[in-house]
Amino acid sequence: MSSTVSQSRPLPDGGAVRPITRWGTPVMHHELADVTDFGDELQTLVRDMVATMYAARGVGLAANQVGVDLKVFVFDCPDDDNVQVTGVVCNPVLTLPEGRERNLEDDDEGCLSLPGAFTGCARPDLAHVSGVDEHGDPVEFHGTGLLARCLQHETDHLFGTVFGDRVPERARKKLYKQHQELADNYPDDWPVTILVDDDVIER
Repeated sequence: MSSTVSQSRPLPDGGAVRPITRWGTPVMHHELADVTDFGDELQTLVRDMVATMYAARGVGLAANQVGVDLKVFVFDCPDDDNVQVTGVVCNPVLTLPEGRERNLEDDDEGCLSLPGAFTGCARPDLAHVSGVDEHGDPVEFHGTGLLARCLQHETDHLFGTVFGDRVPERARKKLYKQHQELADNYPDDWPVTILVDDDVIER
């Protein structure tokens, strides 16, 4: 599998930045509802998710990370060949290599819903996601490198799994400790409000 054959889709703009939901909030820890209505409400949500992802300087964002119980994520992430791939995926189906094709890559991972904290998390270095976009049109993406990790991370969110669930207890405790040490840098409504050199900037 190679992400270079993925059909990168332009992301919509013009959205409003929303606060990012943190780990521990119930919507972050259960399977979300399938997207069945592809009307104006979903279009607004996707635009806002894109704006929020960029404001937080992330490479992906799931709907429950802005408090919405729907299976949709957005992403803008490079693959192993440094090709930038963008897209919107609703109701994703994730396929991972098995047997001899399966190669785990242990690399640092972070989450916008636990900002400032990173730890190693082993994941397959290839991933394939299929689903539909915000208009209901079929999409599929093949990921290598960081893109493979991103597709897995965001699909996990839609099924109620945060990456802290996939690491040993000691690493999970380290994550929470790192987050707490940096919590003052991330206001409750971050990234609507961000701190730059202790100055408050509101979007």
